[in-house]
Amino acid sequence: MADWTPLLELGGPLVAGGAGAAYARVKAPRAYWSAIGLPVTAARIAHSYAEVMEACGLAVEPSMWRTLVARGEERQGLKPTPPRVRGVRPTATGLRLRLRLARGQETADVVAAAERLRHAWGVHAAYVSEIRPGVVDLRLVGFDVLRRVRMPRAVRAGHPVRVPVALREDGTVFVRDYRTEPHSLILGAGQAGKSTFVRNLVCALAVRPVALVGIDCKRGVEHAPFAPRLSALATDPDAALDVLRALVAEMDARYDLIRAQQGIPGWVPDEQVTADIWGLPATVRPVPVVVVVDEIAELFLVATKADEKRRNEIVTALVRLAQLARAAGIFLDVAGQRFGADLGRGATLLRSQLTARVVHRVNDVETARMGLGDISEQAMAAATQIPPGTPGLAVAGDASGAWSRIRPAHLSLADAARICRNSAHLVPDLPRLDAFRPVAAVPAPRIPPKPTRVPAIP
Repeated sequence: MADWTPLLELGGPLVAGGAGAAYARVKAPRAYWSAIGLPVTAARIAHSYAEVMEACGLAVEPSMWRTLVARGEERQGLKPTPPRVRGVRPTATGLRLRLRLARGQETADVVAAAERLRHAWGVHAAYVSEIRPGVVDLRLVGFDVLRRVRMPRAVRAGHPVRVPVALREDGTVFVRDYRTEPHSLILGAGQAGKSTFVRNLVCALAVRPVALVGIDCKRGVEHAPFAPRLSALATDPDAALDVLRALVAEMDARYDLIRAQQGIPGWVPDEQVTADIWGLPATVRPVPVVVVVDEIAELFLVATKADEKRRNEIVTALVRLAQLARAAGIFLDVAGQRFGADLGRGATLLRSQLTARVVHRVNDVETARMGLGDISEQAMAAATQIPPGTPGLAVAGDASGAWSRIRPAHLSLADAARICRNSAHLVPDLPRLDAFRPVAAVPAPRIPPKPTRVPAIP
């Protein structure tokens, strides 16, 4: 009878290790990548780099000098020259290669070969970005980072109105920078993940010296949990109009403050002359204000002539803020299921001022075209291909034509409310908005039910 003991002693640990690796690859992809995926991929690239580059059309004929030297040394089989690797940097989600392009190559050549490089090296995705002329970054992603989003613990913000919100598909952080893109439009169908995106945005701003204003015409059900951190909250169109009037008055007052600092009297030094609040001295600089509007269509809908007059005033105030409020430090984030010319007069003008676009899963192509059609046709097509089972997955684009898939980390409403309660002491002093500041409801004391006496059974 054969002795199976040596085989079991050798095969048992191998089977257990393989099963553990397969489990980690599905349930803990970051741990699997750090322990197994990264070393295997690095060894594969080091072994086959030259051959893969040549097969993908990224190698050029050797220079005349190299050819002459090879002939002088009587060497045969001089191979084409691939891009030189200037640096290798492992990350928690992949591997980054900095390449110096060969003669006659451009960034588009590497972009065209990215899909072939992905298959050749067995990674999840490959992305290319230009650092400077002749130098590109090839970012290899080892697994699907958007399937289970995990934000980095430490992200350099660098500015109070520059906050990390979501994760890009290439493993980098999607940062909402209000100084470069002051206003944004957030679109998506019901249950597509707009609320999760807004929660992450509000909670990222809540811990910073920023004033938050909420306009939620669904009776405040979306923004009420943020009430302890909000400087103002409007839950119906009438209250929204009053808040917007106060914001326009705040904007005008800030411009008066900036004008006084421009050196018109002649006593302000030239280096302190400014055209926005960021150039003001810290002692007089007003706090930035971020206005988050939920379901913008509710502000455009009318049923009577009185509603039409109110709608016109609301739209006028929104357009004024979108056109003029950037330098005054007042920013808009407008969310809705649809947004376009069919909402009424002023909608297209307002939409043109919302430079940053985030489009979640949509019900029709027209909605994706409203959000991303003027940015990129590819981005619009990507928004229509978002599957229903991925809430929060979205396509983000800007006026430059750049776009990427993003997804925020899951944040429950209870966690968002807790973050806003803990940061309630950061609510700034804005007298024009004091009348609209929500009062946090005090929970009623729980009264235990009276015990009921069960009659005895005779």
